[in-house]
Amino acid sequence: MEFGLHFKFVVGGYMPYQSALAGRTSLSGQIYHVTVCTYRRQPVFACWKSGRILVHTLKDLQQQQVASSLAWVIMPDHLHWLMQLGDSHSLGDALQLCKGRSAKAINQHLGRQGNLWQRGVIDRAIRREEDLVQVARYIVANPLRAGLVNKLGDYPLWDAMWL
Repeated sequence: MEFGLHFKFVVGGYMPYQSALAGRTSLSGQIYHVTVCTYRRQPVFACWKSGRILVHTLKDLQQQQVASSLAWVIMPDHLHWLMQLGDSHSLGDALQLCKGRSAKAINQHLGRQGNLWQRGVIDRAIRREEDLVQVARYIVANPLRAGLVNKLGDYPLWDAMWL
């Protein structure tokens, strides 16, 4: 999959899931920074195994060419994901697959039922190549800013394609 950097629009803000995606066109190859929070900001990913299940979901989506992960960090109660859409999937498809698959597997692992993710998402299309590395740095530095670790290498649930 090529990582082209030609974009036509910027979308941002928090909206209910269905409203956020209604009337929008997703572009093949578009790069997005997506933030998805757990339901009621529950610290589901304080459990390392739950975080690894989400990592597995992101890798499956990449293998299936739904979305390529450029950078991500799994915080205790949310995911920051810098991703590039595949050729035949929309942003809505990618988010629905990510949230649905991970919720089913994590709920099974934790022996729970119900919502894992909040309905809304925060997303922003990345427009310029110089924005890409800046956004990736912001994403992977989240554990440092949150005071979870003193150095990035100590945090186990992040990755970036540039490393």
